[in-house]
Amino acid sequence: MSFAYFEYILMGIILLPGIIFAVYAQYKVNQTYNEYSKISSRKNIYAKDAVKQVLDGAGLSNVKLEEISGKLTDHYDPTRNVVRLSSEIANSTSVAALGIAMHEVGHALQHNKGYFPSKLRTLAIHFSNVTSIFLWPLVIIGIIFNFVYLDGTLGQIFIWAGIAFFGVAVLVNLATLPVEFNASKRSVKILRELNILDESELEGCKKVLTAAALTYVAALIVSILNLLRFILVFARRRD
Repeated sequence: MSFAYFEYILMGIILLPGIIFAVYAQYKVNQTYNEYSKISSRKNIYAKDAVKQVLDGAGLSNVKLEEISGKLTDHYDPTRNVVRLSSEIANSTSVAALGIAMHEVGHALQHNKGYFPSKLRTLAIHFSNVTSIFLWPLVIIGIIFNFVYLDGTLGQIFIWAGIAFFGVAVLVNLATLPVEFNASKRSVKILRELNILDESELEGCKKVLTAAALTYVAALIVSILNLLRFILVFARRRD
C-alpha cells in the first residue's frame, strides 16, 4: 500500500471524534425525547394550543401555525413566517412536546423582533446556498484534474474549493449556536411565566432542549474537523 493511501486513512480518522460525538448527540436526543414524551404536563395543554396562546399574547397574528408529517421535523420557516409542528408534537400535552413547540415559537419571536444573531445566521445560510452552487463543480473539476495530472497541481482546485466550502459550513454552524441556545432560553422563560409548566416539569423540558442543542454542537465540531482536514491536505501539497 502506498503512503498516499495511509495518508487518506489518517485524514479520515481526523473526523472520527466528531462522528462519534454526532452519534452520541443523536442518541441523546432520541433517548431524552422518548423519556419525556411519555410524561404529560399537569395542566394538560396541547402544544399547538400553547403555541397559539403565546403567539396571540405576543401580538404575532401574522405568524401561522401548520401541522406537518414526520418525527421531530418541527421548525420555524422565516421566509413564510410559519411555525411548523409535527402532528406528534402538536397534538401532545407532554413536557417534551411543549418544550419543542415553544422552542420554535422562540425562533418566531427572534425573527419578528429582529434578533441580530438570527439575521446573521439567515445571511450565512443564504451565502452558503449561493457558494455551494459554484463550489461543487470546482470540487468535481479538481478531482478530475487530480487523477489526470499526476503532479496534482491543478488538483489544488479541489483543495481550495474544499477549504472554502467547509469554511462556509463552519460559519453557518457557528452562527447557529447562539440562535438555538437563545430560542431554548426564550421557550423556558415563556413556559415559566405563563405557568404552562411547573418547575419540576421545566427540568425535564430543559433536558430535552439541551439534548437537542448537542446536535448543533456536533455539527459545528464536524465542520471544523472537515475544514482542518482540508487545510492539512493543502499544507502537505505546499511542502
